Amino acid sequence: MPESPRFAYRIGREDEARKNMALLNGVDPYSPLIDAEILEIENKLAAEREGGDHPWYEIFTGPRMLYRTLLGMVLQAGQQLTGANFFFYYGTTIFKSGGISDSYVTSIILGSVNVVATIGGLWIVKNCGRRKALMVGAAEMFICMLIYSFVGHFKIQGQADAKAPGAVLICFTCIYIVGFATTWGPLVWAIVGELYPARYRASCMALATASNWLFNFLISFFTTFITNDIDYYYGLVFAGSLFALFWIVFFFVIETKDRSLEEIDTMYVLHVNPLTSASWDPKSLGAEGVNGVDTDRMFLTKGGKDIKKSEMAGRPMLEHDERMFPETAPGGAAAHENKPEIMNA
Repeated sequence: MPESPRFAYRIGREDEARKNMALLNGVDPYSPLIDAEILEIENKLAAEREGGDHPWYEIFTGPRMLYRTLLGMVLQAGQQLTGANFFFYYGTTIFKSGGISDSYVTSIILGSVNVVATIGGLWIVKNCGRRKALMVGAAEMFICMLIYSFVGHFKIQGQADAKAPGAVLICFTCIYIVGFATTWGPLVWAIVGELYPARYRASCMALATASNWLFNFLISFFTTFITNDIDYYYGLVFAGSLFALFWIVFFFVIETKDRSLEEIDTMYVLHVNPLTSASWDPKSLGAEGVNGVDTDRMFLTKGGKDIKKSEMAGRPMLEHDERMFPETAPGGAAAHENKPEIMNA
């Protein structure tokens, strides 16, 4: 596995960084594309140095960081609350109702579906919008969970011969796994990795991942107790979670497809409306672009609650151009239709 280009450049191995980026993009190491990527990494490294020191609690008090930290934790916990690991851990019970009692065969079926579908998920990550994919995946899994719950409760629970409804459960379990493996499985990790500026990324990713493993433990620990009481209706718990996750993505997650990490950071700092984020244009920031609104370049007061740009660097804080791009301003165009013009300082 090649080293991360950003890390290689940080430790002075520019040739290695160029080679690895060229390998990923299928171009020459000294092509204009790689030159632009190297310049972006260099600017980001300089920005981090300009930003000064920052205490750990700035992951909650930094520019729009409470929002992003909580969103990352919710998405990672939500990946578990989709119920995927319930099927992976307890799929044997489901498949027994369909006449498959061999746990080895159950693992082969679920694992094979998961692997094949994940390959398709790689295409979705690259070519489809994050928001749309997560919402479609949540809706598909929601329907599968409802079918699992009601068919299991009314047609299988307490029945001596339930091979036909059991086959239905097996079918929709596989459809569910396809939905998870192509959307919430890989996409959550991609989105959470893009949420945070470099100065906070390690701490925020650790916290988000911890929430994932916490809910993994809770689900595996409590599942047997819950299913003993409500049997197949346990799927309704995950269906409710999926319903909530659909709207969380709809209202709070911005579209990050084909965006640089710097653009994503800027969009969150400027409160770009998630519903119209796909059409946001960084040209609205003027000549300086996203470098003018860069969390890593900001000098923050104690705790990061107030933003202060470096006067020595000669880069004033830029505002979102609401007059030119009102549709991507907080609250949409209507909120700023009659807003007076802001004079430049």
